[in-house]
Order: sequence, then structure tokens, then C-alpha cells
Amino acid sequence: MLTFYHSPKSRSTSVMVLLHELGITDQVKIVQVTIPRQDGSGARDPANPHPEGKVPYLTDGTDHVRERGAIILYLTDRFPAAGLGRSVGHPQRGEYLSWLFWYQGVFEPVAILSWTGLTHPAITASLRDYDTAIQRLDEVLSRQPYLLGSEFSAADLLCSGPFAWFGDQMPATPAILDWVARCQGREAVARVGER
Repeated sequence: MLTFYHSPKSRSTSVMVLLHELGITDQVKIVQVTIPRQDGSGARDPANPHPEGKVPYLTDGTDHVRERGAIILYLTDRFPAAGLGRSVGHPQRGEYLSWLFWYQGVFEPVAILSWTGLTHPAITASLRDYDTAIQRLDEVLSRQPYLLGSEFSAADLLCSGPFAWFGDQMPATPAILDWVARCQGREAVARVGER
């Protein structure tokens, strides 16, 4: 059985939304845990098996998965019927994987660096900067409603999350704001109700 370790109003919220999008909440044991929070509240929970005491964390029998992009990929591959991922052999598989890994490896780091005001030429050369990342999203979302075209995918769920959480602190274009509104207007987001 799948077991999902979750702390409300954290990075694991997007995975909780995905569980609802996939229609599998009845097939997953959800364990709510505490985590250390940025404001100093919370604490590491001994019930949480994540090696760093963080969330999200997913176990499937003896297998385990951490990091949102990896968990999203694991779940969309395991439950392909919902159509939120792109299976091996699908003509958009590479594009889907690219958005998941772009988020984890580029967008989230540059967004955090921008939010904290940290800049350095080595960071920009390696990861890009926030404006370049926004430009990349805008190029795509100015011509289509979702990252992979006309249909919502788990890549949209992952990549739109920071805009929903941080609102005006995350400068964005009209096309991006419209996309975020579409993503946040989904029934699964309302069901989870953590934003």
C-alpha cells in the first residue's frame, strides 16, 4: 500500500492535490506529520521516515520516494489512467519530464534566490535568473493554456504552485497569472483547501 507523509501548508500540498486529481485517496494511507517551519515553529516528527525530516515523502511497500518532482512522476506513471502524466513512448514524454525537472532544478532555486535577494554571476550562469525563468513560462503560456498544450497535467500542478502560495511576491505576466488561476480553480485544489 502507498503511504504518503504530509504536513499541511507545505511543499507536500501539491502532492496531496495530485492524489485527489488522480482519484486515489482511497488507495493511499495519509500520515500527517509535523516539520520544522521557516518561522521556527514545528519540529521534526519521529513518525516521519524522510531522512531529513521533510515532506513530501511516499512509501510503496519497501520502496520510497522523496522530492515533489520524483513523487509526481512516480504517481503519474503508476496511475496513468487519469492522464496527468505522459507515459513512456508518449510523444510528449520528454516535454513532460523536462517541465518536472526544470521546476526542481531551475525554477524553484531561482525563485528562492530572487525572493531572498541573493545574486551572483555563477548562479545566473548555472541556473539562470528569475526573469529568464518567467520569460520561459510566458513564451509557452502566451500561446497555449497549459504547459503541454490544451490539457492540464501534473507539470502544471507542480510549476504553478509557488505563484499560488506567494502571490504578489512572485512577479508574473498576465499569461502566467491566467494559467495559475486555471490551475487553482480545479476541484482538487478546493478539496484540499490549503492555499
